[in-house]
Amino acid sequence: MKIICVGRNYAEHAAELGDDPPTSPLLFGKFPNTLVGPGDAIVIPPEATHVDAEAELCVEIGSGGRRIPESRALAHVRGYRCANDVSARNIQYSESQWARAKGFDTFCPLGDRLVPVSELGDGSGLRVVQRVNGDVLQDGTTDDLIFSVPFLVAYISAVFTLEPGDLILTGTPPGVGWARAPKVSLKPGDTVEVEVDGIGVLSNPVVAE
Repeated sequence: MKIICVGRNYAEHAAELGDDPPTSPLLFGKFPNTLVGPGDAIVIPPEATHVDAEAELCVEIGSGGRRIPESRALAHVRGYRCANDVSARNIQYSESQWARAKGFDTFCPLGDRLVPVSELGDGSGLRVVQRVNGDVLQDGTTDDLIFSVPFLVAYISAVFTLEPGDLILTGTPPGVGWARAPKVSLKPGDTVEVEVDGIGVLSNPVVAE
């Protein structure tokens, strides 16, 4: 399986990081070692001095394909899950590639509830929220996605042949801890929740390695 992520896909998130909105999707990947389920711990490694959670709508591919037309993209989607793109910001912004910052074990919690396209359509109009210890950090809506789910499926399938079970993390709304003043980093003892309308809540405790 592939875990394909889209960076800066909410204009307000790009702005809070001081970046211009991308003119085409910014793609990066995570590896299967990052995956954990609901209730599993996010483990903070000693190399990470600032760790952010990122609440995301995740697309799961049901029917594979190559160069899928945007008009038929939703026919290839099995459904949607909650996901958390955990990121070591101190590493992400000190290196030109993001593989290490986003690739530590446990850095991709994934919800166990899959909601089909028949219920959520193209994934638009869904509220996406991150809470840490009950306090809201991120609160956005997928109406603010720069690149929609059908566009992303079509665009990504022109690069990688998509296969059943592949995951696409569609980006995160504004409010991440790195962009706050003062900054807010995950720490051992925290509990992180990602909630997406129509899907549910993904909750994970945070521990030190």
